[in-house]
Amino acid sequence: MRGVSARTRAAIRRVEHQHMWPNAVAHALLNVEWSFRQPGRYLDASVFDSPGLADARDDLEWAMRHLPAGARRDLARLLTRIDAELERRTLPDPALSEVTTGGWWWTRMQDV
Repeated sequence: MRGVSARTRAAIRRVEHQHMWPNAVAHALLNVEWSFRQPGRYLDASVFDSPGLADARDDLEWAMRHLPAGARRDLARLLTRIDAELERRTLPDPALSEVTTGGWWWTRMQDV
């Protein structure tokens, strides 16, 4: 898992063991990487198909909630870059902005 320290990786493994499944965070990050490698200014709706980019971002958020403070800050730096790219490659969906119970990434439009 690139972009985080060895201590953070160990904390992530503990969270995966206790609250998720093995390699959940690594798989979510791979899904994000794959999605962002897709061509075009805007993300195609197919990258959001389940399990897709929004599900991966949910998994990363779930891990964040269970990490100790230091590991959470470390992973948050990576998520800041992910969120910036996700926001750059999608548009707000006015029909969903008031309805969703999930993270803000569920309220974004994709190019169909």
